[in-house]
Amino acid sequence: MAFSNTYNVTNPGSGVSNREDLTDVLTILAPEETPVLSLANKSKATATFNEWTVDVLATPSATGIQEGADISSFTDKFTGRARLGNYIQLFRRDFMVSQLQQAVESVGPAKIAEAEAKGVREIKRDMEKVLCGDQDRSVEDGSSARYVSRGLGLWTSNTPGSDVPSGFRTPTASIHGTGTLTENAFNGLIASIYTQTGTVDKLSLVAGTVLRRTVSGFARSDNNTNENVYHVNQMATDKEITLSVNTYDSDFGIITVINGNPACLPDSSRGYIINPDYIGVAELMSLGSTRVPDLGGGQRGFVDAAAGLQVFSPLAHGKITVVA
Repeated sequence: MAFSNTYNVTNPGSGVSNREDLTDVLTILAPEETPVLSLANKSKATATFNEWTVDVLATPSATGIQEGADISSFTDKFTGRARLGNYIQLFRRDFMVSQLQQAVESVGPAKIAEAEAKGVREIKRDMEKVLCGDQDRSVEDGSSARYVSRGLGLWTSNTPGSDVPSGFRTPTASIHGTGTLTENAFNGLIASIYTQTGTVDKLSLVAGTVLRRTVSGFARSDNNTNENVYHVNQMATDKEITLSVNTYDSDFGIITVINGNPACLPDSSRGYIINPDYIGVAELMSLGSTRVPDLGGGQRGFVDAAAGLQVFSPLAHGKITVVA
């Protein structure tokens, strides 16, 4: 029996005149958080190589001075001062929308303004990935090499580069790179940072997904029995139980726990213990958008920025690369 239907979409056919039902909703599934970029202090760079100086205090002395003793020699108070530096990296995302695409009705919509806005969102993730990376710095050579900014992963290592004097490198005790990350091991990292800086009240842990779950697990494990024990500090009338850890109250201060961007961290076990006072981003070119002439094919432009990571003192930070 012949009848008109919706499934005969061959041309000609009874279904070819049916309108498409396309909901005016565009979904983009991608993590956009940039916690390291957000934590860093922003400053203006004036060259492609940005530098800063670091210094340390002398070891405390318990030796007294004899009464009447004269000073026979003097101390150079700046002999331990050093200069650290990093290159500025150029970031760019281009966009173009044809004149026909700009004219038609589209979901989203898919116009030049939306293309430009998407470029801004993408370049922020590019910058976050560089800040969180393990890459070393490099200089442009006019050929294949380009300016690269050293990432936090290398700054917080025992071998960041010969340009970082040994006395200013992140101590081994502030890095967890082998074995299971227990709560005692985590506290050891915090204690090491406290030993170097004297304060950890402003520390933030930017954690990958596996590391974040591990830290949240500290609240439900019994170190004596190795069994899961739920420690809940909530009123009995509450109908919710919170098992995630947003702040960790250690013996040396409170650490804020922040989800890292899984698309930007080297892996899901990676985490950085950051003191925001000692990390920055030097901007040679602030993030901005430029439109270029339409040559007939459609509107176009690019979003760009030039910036580099500043680690004012590698001693003030810690790193976790292995959870188990």
